Amino acid sequence: MSMAFAPDDLSGQTACAGSRSPLRHFLRTETGSAAVLVTAALAALLWANAAPTGYASFWETHLSVGIGTRGLSLSLREWINSGLMALFFFVVGLEARREFDMGELRDRRRLALPLAAGVSGMVVPVALFLAVNAGHSSAHGWGAAMSTDTAFALGMLAVVGHRLPSGLRIFLLTITVVDDFVALGVIAVAYSEHVDVPALLVAVAVFGVVLLVRALGVRRGLVYALLALVAWVALLESGVDPVVIGLAMGLITYAYPAARADLEHATGLFRMFREQPTPELARSAQAGLASAISPNDRLQGLYHPWTSYLVVPLFALANTGIPLDADQLARAFTSPVTLGILLAFVVGKPLGILGASALAYGVSRGRVRPPVGWGAVAAGGALAGTGFTVSLLIATLAFRGTQLADAKIGILSALVGSFLLSRLLTAVLAVLPRRLRQRALLGDAETLVDLAVPVDPDRDHVRGPRHAPVTVVEYGDYECPYCGQAEPVVRELLGDFGDVRYVWRHLPLTDVHVHAQLAAEAAEAAAAQGRYWDMHDLLLSHQGELRLGHLRTYADALGLDAERFDRDLRSHRGAARIAEDVESADLSQVAGTPTFFVNGRRHHGAYDIGSLSAAVRAARERAAVGARGGR
Repeated sequence: MSMAFAPDDLSGQTACAGSRSPLRHFLRTETGSAAVLVTAALAALLWANAAPTGYASFWETHLSVGIGTRGLSLSLREWINSGLMALFFFVVGLEARREFDMGELRDRRRLALPLAAGVSGMVVPVALFLAVNAGHSSAHGWGAAMSTDTAFALGMLAVVGHRLPSGLRIFLLTITVVDDFVALGVIAVAYSEHVDVPALLVAVAVFGVVLLVRALGVRRGLVYALLALVAWVALLESGVDPVVIGLAMGLITYAYPAARADLEHATGLFRMFREQPTPELARSAQAGLASAISPNDRLQGLYHPWTSYLVVPLFALANTGIPLDADQLARAFTSPVTLGILLAFVVGKPLGILGASALAYGVSRGRVRPPVGWGAVAAGGALAGTGFTVSLLIATLAFRGTQLADAKIGILSALVGSFLLSRLLTAVLAVLPRRLRQRALLGDAETLVDLAVPVDPDRDHVRGPRHAPVTVVEYGDYECPYCGQAEPVVRELLGDFGDVRYVWRHLPLTDVHVHAQLAAEAAEAAAAQGRYWDMHDLLLSHQGELRLGHLRTYADALGLDAERFDRDLRSHRGAARIAEDVESADLSQVAGTPTFFVNGRRHHGAYDIGSLSAAVRAARERAAVGARGGR
């Protein structure tokens, strides 16, 4: 089976549904949507100042939906704040569940620090807001001063954080997940008035039915959507903000990597459809492809762009607009509401996150530590001071009139203040001496290892220094065109870095590459005569010529003992060794080729020389910091 690829596209994989990390895709979408969000907020301000009456009356327009004598009538702003925002929190729940199942939090020991930092990063800002608003009626709006906006935080990180470690993105994301979870609890408890208990019990019962349906293995999305809609209506009638159901539905949606067996099954279904393209086989192939991907991945891929590029910007457009003039700004910056929110986000957030991280480190005697250095934690704390979406949502529930306008000004001012603080901190880190800067950015925490079976120089095929500080492992298939495409990149990488060793492990994808297993066995037969890498290079440079006759020609060209080579192929001498590599790939959740690991960490995204070099440099710096810390 031949597969075409663009010569400049160094991100392809064979038979792999998970070649692009869900977390990386999530981050790219968030940072891209930050620009759309800023545009929507500015548009709301322009609209509200150009036509304040028209802006207010438009969003107060009522839209009614009914069936028979029953119906709902809400303003456009309420449909967005309580309806569409439920979808936003559904995506937040999906990402939180993905982190628990597949991300950094799959090691439950790593939950303690982001949980502590997330909670402290809310408690300290709330305490500062209450201190400023003590004795004022505005004190009840403390919830507007605690929640980070993920899109803005990650968007700012993309702007100011090109020199910050990649681990900071994951650390910041896990904190914001905790942040959103607690914020929704605050909305449900502190800002829900006149709770109708029977309606609330109906919502709880419907959610119980959702859990039962999931336990029975039902995979029909329409069933869950209808049950979620019923629960949303019940929560709306109960007085509890119905966005809660969005987060709950997201949290119960499993995430798991695509299994190679599922991918092989999907390949078989596609082949059947290709041989006989009927509607029935088309549906079967489509269902097989869908079942290979977790519900979490499918739903996140479906809804995350909508929430990032439509729902949240619509929310900003409906809620950010306030008339601004010199007198109003002068009054706002003497208002305890504005000052409390500004102080809470710009000062309280960094202090809360950095303080909780330091306290956890001290109490645990270093056993609990952030995945990045303390300088990066401080910069991340400053970025976390970007409150917007949830803060505006709570502000609309807690305040009215002048106080609401002051809260909005405070939230928008905090965005500017947090951006300036983060720029200042990154500038300070940039001028530190190199070794001190590396420690401040990278820290000395142990990183999660994705490679299930460690490299053994006495067993693995190693190219480069035997005890190099950086190891690049590739799971490959000699017939996979993408592996052939990656080969010159690997050679350039080894030429550029003298302290890198490279390991090839076999993953012949026999369902799509019929000669891959035989080629791998030929490489092992050559290894038995001490010529593994010579055969390896020949196989990758002749990927379209891997039949038995071709392999014998390569053996002759290398001067191998032809009789021994044939005997080893006929007896499948290398099959057991190849099977061990395949088993290690399965344990490491490798589903396609090529898949790279750098010092045990899975390399996501493209494998061009720039991307792999950056991963190697980061691994080398972390190894150097760890070596100095161990002395």
